[in-house]
Amino acid sequence: MARAGLTTERLIRAGAELADEVGFEHVTISALARRFGVKVASLYSHLKSSQDLKTGIALLALEELADRVADALAGRAGKDALAAFAAAYRDYAREHPGRYAAARFRLDPETAAASAGVRHAQMTRAILRGYDIAEPDQTHAVRMLGGVFHGYVDLELSGGFSHTPVDPDESWSWIVDSLDTLLRNRTTP
Repeated sequence: MARAGLTTERLIRAGAELADEVGFEHVTISALARRFGVKVASLYSHLKSSQDLKTGIALLALEELADRVADALAGRAGKDALAAFAAAYRDYAREHPGRYAAARFRLDPETAAASAGVRHAQMTRAILRGYDIAEPDQTHAVRMLGGVFHGYVDLELSGGFSHTPVDPDESWSWIVDSLDTLLRNRTTP
């Protein structure tokens, strides 16, 4: 019989907290069992495997991040929307580094299609409509923004900017300004 109070949702939330503490790559069923002071076997009635746990954490993180980005974008357009979008991602990553890593966890296509990841793409495309960017350039721009924002955040979280005298916030503002300029002045070759 499962220990009272343990549910799949509670385990996934605890796994997300653990990811923020020790890193997403170190989250396992065993580590979660130690956190609750139970035997690993008692968790298998709620989670099939560490893969199942990581998928749950990824889905939770995508949902939390999508909600945060949606709140940040409300009532904004153009550069203001772009800056709010970027800041929401960066702030979430700083506050929840393990969950942020989980949000980039590779999901199977069916799970991914039903996840909040779809909302992220829709919100990115909504920002780009403000720049009057049509397909296929819109898809290129979605990928560019994702690459720039995720790449910068990954470098920042790993300490990649700690050895330079320029403030990372200054670089972040410069990047957002540059992206805005590029998107406003984009012409199709």
